Amino acid sequence: MSDSPRVQTRAVSGDEAGLRLDRWFQRHFPELSHGALQKLLRTGQVRLDGKRAEGKDRVEPGQTVRLPPGVTATPAPKPKAAPKLSARDSEEIQSLVIHRDDWVIALNKPSGLAVQGGSGTERHVDGLLDGLRFGFDERPRLVHRLDKDTSGLLLVARTGQAAKRLSESFRDRETEKLYWAVVVGVPPRAEGAIDLPLAKRPGARDLETMQVDHEEGQKALTHFRVLDRAANRAALLALWPRTGRTHQLRVHCAEIGCPILGDRKYGGEEALLSAVADSRRLHLHARRLVLPHPSGKGTLKLQAEPPAHFKRTLESFGFSTAGDRA
Repeated sequence: MSDSPRVQTRAVSGDEAGLRLDRWFQRHFPELSHGALQKLLRTGQVRLDGKRAEGKDRVEPGQTVRLPPGVTATPAPKPKAAPKLSARDSEEIQSLVIHRDDWVIALNKPSGLAVQGGSGTERHVDGLLDGLRFGFDERPRLVHRLDKDTSGLLLVARTGQAAKRLSESFRDRETEKLYWAVVVGVPPRAEGAIDLPLAKRPGARDLETMQVDHEEGQKALTHFRVLDRAANRAALLALWPRTGRTHQLRVHCAEIGCPILGDRKYGGEEALLSAVADSRRLHLHARRLVLPHPSGKGTLKLQAEPPAHFKRTLESFGFSTAGDRA
């Protein structure tokens, strides 16, 4: 079927439920570069069920993807089978599991482990997901992500239907996320909201470098509460992101004069404290998630313990973590 002599559409198959659109293209058209795909998306040449789409959008069985000329010029080769995981890799990814049922697996991701591959990143959660099948035929799939150096809760869907429902919960803001952050300095008030729009920093070498942009930025809202403080040197914050922009918490904390400890990307040398042994490690932890269970029954409530370096810093300051309920 085609909507012009040279433009074609392709239907999403049943085993592709919940897949990101950019990964759908990677699967079917591996010769199409990421940059070329992004240009096609920006200019509206790729459409999902006739509507403009973004690479992060999730596809569902039966939907149609509009393929512009050139993309359909040559048949897409079948993707190569992923190499079989070693027993060591399987054991490592399974050691991160803190919750498992027939719908979802929750991991406590360590700081330093990337969620997905990229330039120079060969080891990542996405590449280890076959180790989380636990007897299921379907390969588990990611439904959201954390920065490489952010630790804490990461959800993995066990089926396409679960991926769809979890993605909807994140998209429709039915998910409450709580993060802990140790920051350098103390916010001007004990609790409040940071409402600063964010956009990619133009010309930055790192494509994921963000900045506050009141003209072109997307809305970004974070609620915060000071849980404890060490005079004016440092504080422990509870952070509730109400939107999900790239590096939102890191930029927002830096913008109110309290960069997250170890975050030299946004805080520079001011994000370091010489008296803290783990000062150069990012102190941002995805502590809690509360969301509708993808089965449609009840609520999924999850909590992850912070990593060793985070705990050492809490102990060195004598910080209390009480009072982090919304």
